[in-house]
Amino acid sequence: MDRWPNSPVRYPDPAVQVLDPSFAPYRLALAAVERLATGFRWAEGPVWFGDGRFLLWSDIPNNRVMKWEEETGAVSVFRKPSNNTNGNTRDRQGRLVSCEHDARRVTRTEHDGTITVLADRYQGKLLNSPNDVVCKSDGSVWFSDPPFGILGNYEGHVATPELPTSVYRVDGRTGEVTAVTSDIPRPNGLCFSPDESKLYVVVSGAVPREIRVFDVVGGGTALANNRVFVHCGDGSPDGMRCDVDGNLWCGWGGGEGLDGVSIFNPSAKLIGRILLPERCANLCFGGLRRNRLFMAASQSLYALYVNTQGVQGG
Repeated sequence: MDRWPNSPVRYPDPAVQVLDPSFAPYRLALAAVERLATGFRWAEGPVWFGDGRFLLWSDIPNNRVMKWEEETGAVSVFRKPSNNTNGNTRDRQGRLVSCEHDARRVTRTEHDGTITVLADRYQGKLLNSPNDVVCKSDGSVWFSDPPFGILGNYEGHVATPELPTSVYRVDGRTGEVTAVTSDIPRPNGLCFSPDESKLYVVVSGAVPREIRVFDVVGGGTALANNRVFVHCGDGSPDGMRCDVDGNLWCGWGGGEGLDGVSIFNPSAKLIGRILLPERCANLCFGGLRRNRLFMAASQSLYALYVNTQGVQGG
């Protein structure tokens, strides 16, 4: 792909690949991938703020959270230092929830700008480096805790892990932190299905990498039936989100022809791809109608209008 950053594109955009006829309705013939901003070191954790019409995302090695404004296209620094923040989301009250690599904690930014620590320890031991986070409709916060932020000094700082790599749940009423699974080597991206009956988890410690899926049980507080959803082969999945039809849109890496986004239907069939000139770490849906896909990809931020909507709250 040599059209970046300002060369013209032919409609329909060839970067949006229909691999199965079922994906064709989601591709808009008159929409193309757009590079909104560039010049970052490792872009991650995009989150949409519809009430303000802006997007936040992490630039982890540069220790900052960035802001892009939809109406003007202006890019600015939202927070610096950010404790090497990685994943971000919003809870059902519209508050920013962030995974901070360097501080080894999950925080919530209140409406007045103050910071509340949701989790930094489990059973008295320090977390590794919270990576990705999703919020459930019952007010609970779920996050993955691989060691990536403490393996070096680029995205955090070197430290010795005190806990196994796990996925945790923070109760929305009591604040109690529980490990919902410690059976995933280096869990990474998380995503609930639209009805919240399933939780998808990227397994970064598997070779080749996998996406696993669990049933959400126990009144929405626990996980069961750990099983493989996708064997990723040469691909490298990271962050992901569902659309309203239950398709899983996954940030993807693996080199030319794989870098970008891979889209799987609820039966785990690969139905489409969005090719980018950079590996995509994470994504989210936003825009006025939640039909604009924002992609945090290595050194740049991209966007694409699609003919579906992201799950509300996802």
